[in-house]
Amino acid sequence: MKETLKRILPAFLWQFGSNLYWGWHNRGRHVLAKLFSPRWARSCRALLKFHDRHKGQRCFIIGNGPSLRQTDLSLLKDEITLGLNRIYLLFPDLGFKTTYLVSINDLVLEQSYDEMRSLEIPKFVAWRARRRVNSDPRAIFLDTDYTGPENFAEDASGRMFEGFTVTYVALQLAYYMGFQEVILVGVDHNFVTQGLANQVIISQGDDPNHFSPYYFGKGYKWQLPDLEGSERAYRLAKIAFERSGRQVRDATAGGRLRIFPKVNYPGLFSKE
Repeated sequence: MKETLKRILPAFLWQFGSNLYWGWHNRGRHVLAKLFSPRWARSCRALLKFHDRHKGQRCFIIGNGPSLRQTDLSLLKDEITLGLNRIYLLFPDLGFKTTYLVSINDLVLEQSYDEMRSLEIPKFVAWRARRRVNSDPRAIFLDTDYTGPENFAEDASGRMFEGFTVTYVALQLAYYMGFQEVILVGVDHNFVTQGLANQVIISQGDDPNHFSPYYFGKGYKWQLPDLEGSERAYRLAKIAFERSGRQVRDATAGGRLRIFPKVNYPGLFSKE
């Protein structure tokens, strides 16, 4: 018995200590910071104003896939849109900005928030990035988390599971805002660059995975996608929307996502 304990106890203590450390590093310290931060309190008040703001309306969540180059985005000028991450690289060509911006990935925020800061639109960003974002009055913090239970948050003021993709956070925000119909555009769900899910790499040249070769261009540090994990999250979103009598549809040109019903993009704007 003693010999067995000698073998098991060190491994148990190491695992316990590891779990304790990463639990604190990934979530605990950020939760504690909320309790004492006036910036978080202001952000919560700002977020509350968006609850059911768009009840009964439709919106478009614009991804960043190469299919955007085959999509007439001018049709979205008068629509309510949620843009993701570096979608602002398209703004000069579009001639208009998305209604909102959502960005929660640590690496994206670390390398690109100085560019996002100048955008005069509401920006929903991860609370983890508060040190970089605090001075931006248009930033609204979200308590997004990639650890813990995989669920769908109907209330965006609490913990939001990131679902391995910023698109999932945008879907939860759209639900919180009350949209009756959410349409995905540019969510290709396909990456040319291969490797282990969530592996951090540094781009060695032009980006073949997004609408612009400069999106994650040479020298940009980013994480490879977890497509299986994001599919699990998308299924949760589909269930939540349908349960409340709402729907998510996918108008991505040639997209490989098979979770949501497909819809013809040009037909969404038919006067008939």
